[in-house]
Amino acid sequence: MKNRKMNHFKRTLALLFAAVLAISSTATSAFAAKQKKEPTMISYLTGLEIRKKRAERRPIALMIENDLEASKWQSGTGNADVLYEARVEGGITRLMGLFEDYRYIDKIMPIRSCRPQFVYYAREFKAFYGHYGQVIYAVPLLQMTESYDIAGLPYGEDGQQYRLNDGSPAYGRDHSGVTGVFTNYDKLQAFISDWGWNRKYPSDYEGHYKFCKEGEEVNLDSDITANVVLPGFKSNHSRLEYNEADGLYYRSEFGDPQIDHLDGKQLAFKNILIQIGPSYDLDGRYIFTDPVNGGNAGEGWYITNGKAERITWQKENWSADDPIIETVTAAQHVFDVRECDFNVTRYYDSEGNEITLNTGKTMVEIVRDSDASALVISDDLSTDSYIIDGIGEKEGSIGKLIQNGTTTDCYA
Repeated sequence: MKNRKMNHFKRTLALLFAAVLAISSTATSAFAAKQKKEPTMISYLTGLEIRKKRAERRPIALMIENDLEASKWQSGTGNADVLYEARVEGGITRLMGLFEDYRYIDKIMPIRSCRPQFVYYAREFKAFYGHYGQVIYAVPLLQMTESYDIAGLPYGEDGQQYRLNDGSPAYGRDHSGVTGVFTNYDKLQAFISDWGWNRKYPSDYEGHYKFCKEGEEVNLDSDITANVVLPGFKSNHSRLEYNEADGLYYRSEFGDPQIDHLDGKQLAFKNILIQIGPSYDLDGRYIFTDPVNGGNAGEGWYITNGKAERITWQKENWSADDPIIETVTAAQHVFDVRECDFNVTRYYDSEGNEITLNTGKTMVEIVRDSDASALVISDDLSTDSYIIDGIGEKEGSIGKLIQNGTTTDCYA
């Protein structure tokens, strides 16, 4: 009798176990089928295969403060798929991050003000553009419909008369002062919905970069080893150091790793693009590094997987015959604006072929031609970030190479 009860218990247990397995298998199969049916597409920002719904959506470009105090508050920056750095006034630089998927980032901060050149970079990616404040010289660019401007401070101050899209609801405040302004997905998407903007890329958009296939690698045929890259900004001594173990460049500034304070991780990139261009003093304070260069080719570098190669950059399909749609006048510099100025910037190797990037995140360093002599590419991991302080301006230089203990100046 006891054995029959025990056998009955075992059979019942086995049937229950089989039922659980069947339910689990059905759920797993249903999930797998759903995942399999989910269409995918290659990301315009990283070259990685992602969900088609996500890949089709315009990214958000956000201005991020980058002085010493701001670096202690930078949050969400590690999620930027493309990150620009450019000098803006005095010696300081400002960052602009392009974010493809930022749904689960609680706060991206500190959001700061616009400078004219960044509007061009954002428009190259067909991005929505978010900022908290702006210099007067950027206003004509921000007022253009295709700039998709989300202005945290939309009205003129100190006697300035202008009006921008009132994007103030898209921003919140974490703490007082200039480092305290943040935004996030819900705030930005609510604003975009209210304005009725099309969230998708234009149907004729072909992307900004040319990427290799996912799973493949671009290894440059170059004898220039790039274990340390110093873009030459003396205010923050930004540094990118190669880690051979994972093939990424880890970014530091102000003598410390640059950390995303949401997750505590150091910012890291697969690709580095250095874009050297002419620069102008607008009014004795604000600096404008020309993103157009009159449609002419500019010098630069592409760096990935521990190697560097010289490149050129140029606006695609730029023409001086295109009509001038705006003229921006500052105290010391005047520049015309054409629609073709916002065309995509393409990057080319020494033979004139468009370069292919590795899949992953990209750091774009915008370097003034007058600062280019302080740009350092070194094979020595012990290279001191402060070595650039002793480098003076040299006309025509596009950087300094340190290879096998020998230092060489590069000229265009």
